[in-house]
Amino acid sequence: MKATWDIFCSVVDNYGDIGVTWRLARQLVAEHGLAVRLWVDDLAAFTPMCPGADASAAQQWQQGVDVRQWPAAWLTVAPADVVIGAFACQLPAGYVEAMRALPRPPLWLNLEYLSAEDWVEGCHGLPSPQPNGLRKVFFFPGFTEKTGGLLREGSLLARRDALQQSADARLAFLHGLGVTPEPGALLVSLFAYENPQLANWLDALATGAQPCHLLVPQGRIVAGLSQWLGEAALQVGDVRTRGALTVQVLPFVSQDDFDRLLWSCDFNAVRGEDSFVRAQWAGQPMLWHIYVQDENAHWEKLEAFLAHYRRGLSDDADAALLGLWRAWNMNRDMAQAWQAARQHWPELQQHARRWAAQQAAQPDLATALVHFYRNSL
Repeated sequence: MKATWDIFCSVVDNYGDIGVTWRLARQLVAEHGLAVRLWVDDLAAFTPMCPGADASAAQQWQQGVDVRQWPAAWLTVAPADVVIGAFACQLPAGYVEAMRALPRPPLWLNLEYLSAEDWVEGCHGLPSPQPNGLRKVFFFPGFTEKTGGLLREGSLLARRDALQQSADARLAFLHGLGVTPEPGALLVSLFAYENPQLANWLDALATGAQPCHLLVPQGRIVAGLSQWLGEAALQVGDVRTRGALTVQVLPFVSQDDFDRLLWSCDFNAVRGEDSFVRAQWAGQPMLWHIYVQDENAHWEKLEAFLAHYRRGLSDDADAALLGLWRAWNMNRDMAQAWQAARQHWPELQQHARRWAAQQAAQPDLATALVHFYRNSL
């Protein structure tokens, strides 16, 4: 009898939390043959990334996953063999009590946010005894062998390579989104929070020597684009050109199509945890807009990742990469930083590909979770 898994997701920041848990649930079913229930307290955030899903359904099957509405008034259900609370969300009190009443309690995991900070290695896998006698274990995704790894489907890199190595396949995908890039244009994706340096960067792209086609999935950054263009709110499908820069607003796409978008672009500016990881797998130069925290506490997390990611770069390319990421996240001159990074483009491309290969040499997060469960039996 295959093991049952319950994953609880409380949607806090739009799509990041559900993005991670939906990918994880799908992979556990597709590659490990597990029975997975995904409990979501806001299905309206789930449906855009899973076309065909019903935001009002109490229960629905999507790609083999039993997707459940996490009701405010909890219903009595039998706990699964493995229980994952994503990102420190509080499980329903009735569910926790049902776990405690079992002769053999489930493996209870707290799936933490992704971080490259040094302390993560020491906390990964540590148990946390609860007052009610249960035990919760901290499980940290990460970038080193002493963490839980990153979400990566078994066929992901092969599918990426197939698309990137076929100009026809790439153009066919883009045409399906209504995108017809000018020959020789630099293709850039932008999925970010509001940013005071946006106009500065757009000015640099518009005055650059190479044509640039900026693809912007609908989201919070679109308002800034509209302001830069000096017009009312841009809508999905709108295309505007200023100088060397063409701006196009895309619809929200499924997770698989978002992967293809990242693979199709020459540079990806992303936000949040799920998109951050997927941009790394794209193997292209990238920029991460980290979620802003009070007193700039997020800067330490940003610098911790950069300390890992920059290894192997020449001194000049290292300085350019560091300058670009800091400019975007610390409100510095983005135009100057972009121009400096472009001077080292071939090296940054090779480095991005090498980083993805290094991370792929480690076990993926879903596999690490399954192995952790089996070792606990």
